[in-house]
Amino acid sequence: MDYTMKISSSPHIRDWASTTKLMGQVIVALMPATIFGIYNFGIKALVVVLISIISCVIFEAGFQKLIHKKVTVGDLSAVVTGLLLALNLPPDVPFWIPILGSFFAIIIVKQLFGGLGQNFMNPALGARCFLLISFTGRMTTFTYDAVTTATPLAQLKAGEGADVLSMFLGTTAGTIGETSAVALLIGGIFLIVRKVINYRIPVYYLGSFSIFLMIYSFAVGRSLDLTFLLAHLFGGGLMLGAFFMATDYVTSPITPKGKIIFGVLLGFLTFLFRTFGGSAEGVSYAIILSNLLVPLIERVTVPKSFGKGAEKHE
Repeated sequence: MDYTMKISSSPHIRDWASTTKLMGQVIVALMPATIFGIYNFGIKALVVVLISIISCVIFEAGFQKLIHKKVTVGDLSAVVTGLLLALNLPPDVPFWIPILGSFFAIIIVKQLFGGLGQNFMNPALGARCFLLISFTGRMTTFTYDAVTTATPLAQLKAGEGADVLSMFLGTTAGTIGETSAVALLIGGIFLIVRKVINYRIPVYYLGSFSIFLMIYSFAVGRSLDLTFLLAHLFGGGLMLGAFFMATDYVTSPITPKGKIIFGVLLGFLTFLFRTFGGSAEGVSYAIILSNLLVPLIERVTVPKSFGKGAEKHE
């Protein structure tokens, strides 16, 4: 019997996945939230989405041509960035807002750090935070049914009640893609079932946030209020962030333990920002701060090499 082994060069495990296919799956998963956002807010939301996507593609192709690099817009990563950025914007923003945000996301956060795979934070979230800091008024003004109103989270923070069913379905004020929790859940479950993302980050993110919120409620003498908890889970960018931005391959840990630590850290920071911060939201800043800690998380959770680290017993 011939026991000769023929070993090719690595990688030895191959998969169907490519960047283009993975990004395509993410785009499909975002369609329920995108379509509902356009239905909910009208034609202006569609224009913001198109401007954001087209701007991201143009900026990426233009910059790569300018520095004589291979144009990689065919991998659809710029399309995903543009779509995520648009879903994080109010539907009534001036059209130059998504253009400026696209420039920041693609050029500043992504390309200046070496392109896809080299960025240290999620480009769409980086752009959203830049826009929030620079144009707070425009980024926090929401109109629904032609009436300027506060988001459900802002109402909740002010001590008012919240309509959980409307938040679950999405018939509320907010950014284009964050209002419908059910649409985001459909997309998130699709990504998990298709094994595009791992369940650990969103599950531990949402779970730890819920636990911290309940502990705080008990600590301040508030009885368990399921409506209050569900309003926080369905409100703001939590579902959008948990399934579509915290799970970004480039800016999240790759180790199983690292994903759990990352998810719990996200839940804790989001709880802190929402509960004690000046803003009703906190998802974007929580994800960006956690992105910065990913190298440290991976350092302490990386598995030991085979045969390495065995303790000596005398």
